[in-house]
Amino acid sequence: MPTRDTVPSARPRLPELRLAVQYPVGKDQAPTRPQLRRWVRASCTTPAEVTVRFVGSEEGRSLNRNYRKKDCATNVLSFPYESGARLNGDLVLCLPVVASEAGEQGKSLEAHCAHLIVHGMLHLQGYDHETGKADAERMEAVEREIMDALGYPDPYA
Repeated sequence: MPTRDTVPSARPRLPELRLAVQYPVGKDQAPTRPQLRRWVRASCTTPAEVTVRFVGSEEGRSLNRNYRKKDCATNVLSFPYESGARLNGDLVLCLPVVASEAGEQGKSLEAHCAHLIVHGMLHLQGYDHETGKADAERMEAVEREIMDALGYPDPYA
């Protein structure tokens, strides 16, 4: 009979994740909730509450104009509300932009969405690629590592 010391340990408990997904556009194109949960978990080791919203070009442009003062739709926007012991934030993906970029870059929509979720999650945790070359290289290295662990190709290749 196995003793307490010989019984295999249970899987390590993952940090709590509260994930909300909103599909005002593109539900038939956008990644599934289980895919999003996997990508978010791979990108964050602390308890988190994250909303992922898939929007069209008009909403993406409006958000980018209002919050970043750039009058165009962009692929992903990150809105951090709380970080540290618990992460709280929103990610907004503009599906038409993401789909267009995937086609232009010869990537699958799934792989590009995975990369942008990872990228956005790192922004929610304080990573920033616009503050200098060293910061950009550090963030890209973490992105590559996570994408590799998820089984996707190097997003920067």
